[in-house]
Amino acid sequence: MKRWIWSVCLVLAIAFARPAMAQDDSKADVFAGYSFVHVSPQNQANATFNVNGGDAQVADNFTPRFAGVAEFAGYAGGKNGFSSTIIAYMFGPRISFRHDKWTPFVQAVFGGGRIQFPQHQYSNAFAMAVGGGVDYNLNTHWAVRPAQIDFFETKFNDGHNNRQLNFRYSGGIVYRF
Repeated sequence: MKRWIWSVCLVLAIAFARPAMAQDDSKADVFAGYSFVHVSPQNQANATFNVNGGDAQVADNFTPRFAGVAEFAGYAGGKNGFSSTIIAYMFGPRISFRHDKWTPFVQAVFGGGRIQFPQHQYSNAFAMAVGGGVDYNLNTHWAVRPAQIDFFETKFNDGHNNRQLNFRYSGGIVYRF
């Protein structure tokens, strides 16, 4: 029993010692940038279209590796006279692998989306994005995110199976507090 207690104490000491040593790591990150989505309704090859917009994220860094992310994105575009506006709001965990100049990360965010069609009809649905990216650290506070690539799924009513399996690219700037 004593060995188990000492093992737990050792693991906890190591877990909390690392964040205490890393005083130069940011407490929060803010990202803003351009975002592109290739919308692909499942089983509807002729219905694919592209939308362009912006993406903003706020990450609360609990430790140098683990963060909670809130993401808000907006897109507009369409095909053959059909245009739509999509807004997504998602939340979830991020794991970062901090290095001197590069910070790769993976994340999974879940939430909702809202689409507006030309006839001013709205639809709300589940949305999620799973993927990752990399930040190039310019200095202590600023970084450039050249690429964040995500699998972006939405469940808007499309008259078939209500599932869109989308590709998403984002890039922009990061400010660290």
